[in-house]
Amino acid sequence: MDGQLAAALRVASTTRDVRIAAGGLGAMPGVLRQAAPAARYLVIADDQTWKAAGRRTAALLAADDLAAADPIVLSGQPRVKASAETAQDLAKAIQSAAALPIAVGAGVINDLVKYAAELAGTPYVCVPTAASMDGYAASGAALREGGFKRTFACAAPVAIVADLDVIATAPKPMAGWGYGDLAGKLVAGADWILADALGVEALNPGPFAMVQDNLAGWLGEPAGVRRGEPAALDGLMRGLIIAGLAMQAHGNSRPASGSDHQFAHLWEMEEVAVGGLPVSHGACVGIGCLSMLAAYEWLLRQDVSLIDPAGLANRTPSAAALRADVTASFPLPFMAANAEVEVAAKVASPRVVAARLRRLQESWPRIAGWLRRNLPAAETVRRWLEAAGAPSSAATIGIADAKHAQDYRRARLIRRRFTGLDVLHELGWLDAMVSDLFATDGFWRKSRAFA
Repeated sequence: MDGQLAAALRVASTTRDVRIAAGGLGAMPGVLRQAAPAARYLVIADDQTWKAAGRRTAALLAADDLAAADPIVLSGQPRVKASAETAQDLAKAIQSAAALPIAVGAGVINDLVKYAAELAGTPYVCVPTAASMDGYAASGAALREGGFKRTFACAAPVAIVADLDVIATAPKPMAGWGYGDLAGKLVAGADWILADALGVEALNPGPFAMVQDNLAGWLGEPAGVRRGEPAALDGLMRGLIIAGLAMQAHGNSRPASGSDHQFAHLWEMEEVAVGGLPVSHGACVGIGCLSMLAAYEWLLRQDVSLIDPAGLANRTPSAAALRADVTASFPLPFMAANAEVEVAAKVASPRVVAARLRRLQESWPRIAGWLRRNLPAAETVRRWLEAAGAPSSAATIGIADAKHAQDYRRARLIRRRFTGLDVLHELGWLDAMVSDLFATDGFWRKSRAFA
């Protein structure tokens, strides 16, 4: 295990062992005995991941005389759904088998088993089958309940065994999705820098550095990701897993999730689809990342020194106005109800907003310097996404310009996390920024050529 991964594991709250290697699945028996000893194990997969790695995992257990219950192989069309109800059924099966579960799969299987293990009161082990998202090592499971996608509190796996030979056989688009999810960390870092500078949420230097100090390297071989080259997949998988370990170390998703994910959560709840298939989480995050990189470029072109903090703060909308905004923005009742709760959690008085804007004005040279040094241009990242085989324009995930423009405002309302969207809103510049990005010579009009 390299020093980077070992250092991340030392501060993780739950995960104790991570193996990322070609042929890594062979280490499974030893990992189980050391990090997840149990009287019996239960392999849980879906139809495809059972073929990719589930059958071999079960065979390795048998060959090493590790007791196992009959495996559970889930089926679904076009794929297994990430629902809380399915996780609850799995929890009953885990308890009935009196076994420690091993999740063999990608995002959906991992989240289902993660929450099921929590409900069953047992740790679990993860075998990723694709470099498709950052949730493998993250605490919490993103599942639908009553139509609304929410994150359920639950522990991360005690061990992760990622076999790069298995990951290389995953459908090619999945690595592109993972690349999009990893690219979103660029925006997450910028959002946290702003939240810290404005006194909203203090930076945690360790978890912040775990992601931001290594991100350029992990994102450095997009074409290799598309081709399935071992070194590129290793870097991508390492970045996705360490991002999850950073979330464990910090205690929530702030090190790896910002306004990029706010767009993604919005689109996933609305079940954005292309060709009848739901758009993946990582694809949504990648376009959310582009959306915010373009917004940050716009912000960096403005003269923050000229703002009037007190005057802007006096325009702070009332609670009633915010509720009206939510109602108008979310016609679906379940989304409006959730958004109202989230917005209420970050409502600030004019006095607080004025203080924040003064801090922004005073610290802007330092903030702007960090943003310029660390955020690549939106067009640069668009090319990276394209090279990695990921969606690289909003149109490729079924988002029309008119909806996309509206979603800058709606994304801000969907989560309580303070991000660059909130800064633009408090400056009174959000609408002007959106108008410029969708103008004839704006970023999103120009990106149409690549849809």
